[in-house]
This record gives sequence, C-alpha cells and structure tokens, in this order.
Amino acid sequence: MGDSAGDWCLIESDPGVFTQLIRKFGVNGVQVEELWSIEDDSFDNLRPVHGLIFLFKYLQNENVPVDVVTDSRIDRIYFAKQVISNACATQACLSILLNCTHPDVDIGPELKKLKEFSMSFDPKMRGLTLSNSQTIRSAHNSMSQQAVIEVDPKAPAKEEDAYHFVSYMPIEGRLYELDGLRDGPIDHGPVSLEQDWIDVVRPIILKRVNADHPFPCRYNEGEIHFNLLAVVSDRKMIYERQLEEVMTTTGLLGMETDEFDSEVPRLRMLIDYEEVKMARYRQEMARRKHNYLPFIVVLLKILAAEKKLMQVYEKAKERASKRGHKKMKV
Repeated sequence: MGDSAGDWCLIESDPGVFTQLIRKFGVNGVQVEELWSIEDDSFDNLRPVHGLIFLFKYLQNENVPVDVVTDSRIDRIYFAKQVISNACATQACLSILLNCTHPDVDIGPELKKLKEFSMSFDPKMRGLTLSNSQTIRSAHNSMSQQAVIEVDPKAPAKEEDAYHFVSYMPIEGRLYELDGLRDGPIDHGPVSLEQDWIDVVRPIILKRVNADHPFPCRYNEGEIHFNLLAVVSDRKMIYERQLEEVMTTTGLLGMETDEFDSEVPRLRMLIDYEEVKMARYRQEMARRKHNYLPFIVVLLKILAAEKKLMQVYEKAKERASKRGHKKMKV
C-alpha cells in the first residue's frame, strides 16, 4: 500500500478513541462501545447497533480465496479499497458511517460532500479519495499517541505482528463484511425483516475467533488476537429521548405514575454516566498526547540516586512477563 498522502499514525482499538475519531469527522448521533462478548445480552443496552468493527491478527502469508461482490451492488454500497498504510481503523469507521441510513446518524457536511463526490468512483478511486481527504487524514492523525522515543525511519524495523480492522453491517437486507484489503464487500447472506442482524453475524465472528473461518487466521492456543467494537446511537441522546417521552406522558396524564417514580431517576443517572464517560475519554486522550519524557527522566534520576532503579526494573519486568500478549493497535 502506498503512502503518497503522507504518514498515517497507528490507532488504538479503544472505544474512547474511536468515538472521538468519529466526532472529529463531524458526525453526530453516534458513539463506539467495546464488547467483551457477542452473546445477545451484551447488546441489550446498546441497540440500535449500526455496525461492528472487528480487530484481528492478520497473517499475510495465507491467502484463502473469498468471494466478493463485484456486481451492480458495488454502485450502491460505499466500499473503498485501502490504499494507504495504517488507515484501516478509519476506513472501518467510514465503511459503517457512509452506508448507514438510520435516522439517529448524522454524518455531517464533510462526509456527505465526500460521499456525493466519490460514490460514482470504483473502489480504488474511492480509497484514493479518502486517503487524500485533509479532513479525514487530520482527524485520523489527531488520535496519535505521543512518542516518547523517536525511531530512525531508515533503521531496519523489527518485524511485528500485523493487525487489521474490518466492519460488519446490514445493507439492503443482507449482511456484508467491509474489508479494505479485499476487492469488494463480502456478502454473508440475507437478513430478514424479522431477524436481528446480530444473530446473523454472531456465528461468523465466532468461527473467525475459533480459527474455523476461510480467512488468514491461524493462531497459537492461548493467544489473544481479537477486539470487537460496536458503532451505536449516541447513548445520551437515546436516554434524553426516553426521558422526554416519560415526562410528556406524565404531563398528558396530569399525574405522576409508578413508571415516572422509577424511570426518571434511572434515565437521569444514565445521562450523567454518559457525560462522565465522555469527559473521561477526553481526559484519556489528553494523557495519550502528553509528553511524559521530562517526568520519566527526573523519576529515573531520583530512583537511581536512591538505589531503587534496578529493584523497580525487575518488578516491572516480572509483571510484563505475566501479562498476556494483547495487541490493540494496527
């Protein structure tokens, strides 16, 4: 993949990072939540779910053929080839946002303009359009972490595991997998009006996690190589809407009901929780971007002066060896 549009940073697979990334695009009415299970009860408080973003370890040496959509549906599905390194996190988000028709989701003027401009292009030209968008590139790179140590780009790089993001979502009654490294969307079959599309995607993701999927994914037992995020409607917006409905119903009845007494405090608590969560996301992002190097240098000098440096180092080394290998970047 080329890099003519300049360097794109690695993005951490974190719901706060993805939520802020989406809002940097100018999108309203959406946030991202992390899923620890794909069982049905994990989605109880998240619906409507507009799409899933799946992170997995990508094994480039395996190339199992997969049937992709190349017919006229490609003119109606916004699918873009990934033509720039490290862009798959952003493209996974955009794949969902630019195909979403739910009334909660407002993709904003920049993405609307980009979609209208490039919808008639082929997937590669769409990918080039995305990678050359200053709005998208700036939003993507604003999620970068502060580098404590600068690495010489000319120096031979240590080979590391490659990780990749793909999206799943229903479009026009069928479940699609949108992977920018493919030539087109992957059709996983129909989703009927009576079905919850999560029930259709669940076995597909479970097969992939269990390495029983026709894809490049063969892993050693005990390794953790997956992360799952859900793109959902803004939870605060949903709770505020529900609160307004309860208040309106109570006003029409002219009296407070048992539902009012129990539901109003619950919804107000949930709204407060979402406000606190978003404030925490902003704080975490500020910490990611802060330069801690001066503090670290001073701390090391103090520890060395007190002859505690090697003791702290050995403890840290021991903790690191016990920690499971879990990468969350691509």
